[in-house]
Amino acid sequence: MTTRTDQDTQAPIVPASRLEARDLTLAYESRTVVTGLDLAVPAGRVTVVVGPNACGKSTLLRALGRLLKPSAGAVLLDGEELHRTPTRQIAQRIGLLPQSPTAPEGITVADLVARGRQPHQRWWQQWSEEDERAVTEAMARTSTDGLADRSVDELSGGQRQRVWIAMALAQGTGILLLDEPTTFLDIAHQVEVLDLVRRLNHERGRTVVAVLHDLNQAARYADHLVAMKAGRIVAQGPPAEVVTAELVREVFGLESVVVPDPVTGTPLVVPGAPWTGAGPGRTAG
Repeated sequence: MTTRTDQDTQAPIVPASRLEARDLTLAYESRTVVTGLDLAVPAGRVTVVVGPNACGKSTLLRALGRLLKPSAGAVLLDGEELHRTPTRQIAQRIGLLPQSPTAPEGITVADLVARGRQPHQRWWQQWSEEDERAVTEAMARTSTDGLADRSVDELSGGQRQRVWIAMALAQGTGILLLDEPTTFLDIAHQVEVLDLVRRLNHERGRTVVAVLHDLNQAARYADHLVAMKAGRIVAQGPPAEVVTAELVREVFGLESVVVPDPVTGTPLVVPGAPWTGAGPGRTAG
């Protein structure tokens, strides 16, 4: 099979895999969080999951990354059940960046990014030219190569997040799962990280699934938007079709006006008063 290459670096583009959930139920001990959920992640596109707190967004992402075993139903990767696939094979195909990851104390940027190659290591071959190439490319693409010798502890929030993404890229997977990658970042670093994720998708064709809190950022960067509430999917599809005042009211309990973003043309939610369920001229009881 001929592998496509990036025109600038001639680095191989990882073929897209199909990731889907079928009749998925997820629970923590006796507490069920997600019930009967079906989702087909569009290959080679950016999917963003949004919804209120505790609606099951991060739980769903954990299941897609094989960190949480379904109580019922299944997550499938190219038609095969994720929990029946060897861990090393999953790590070579799915990269997961959890919320607020913690680096070992004193580790340098280069060493942390190199840890992304561990799924490709063998006891008889600890490091290869391919590993070196993957790490070098990942750091170049995330503009972290100039930070290689610095301790991760010394970096700003935006720099650290780019380093973690570099580690996930070095893993060389066709699917990248990001759980709230902009948490605790200021607006400039949020845009920096999301621009990077979008560029990596465009340049390399990687499938990205991200959980975001900001609906406007989700609408701007997503090809496919998934809106969740109370452990179920309320709506999904292109942001222009999904993001409406009615959906914002149903999912977030917020009155709003949805207008075109003056920069991108994507839906822009302008919040109004919290929705009380009261009709015109009435007050909620």
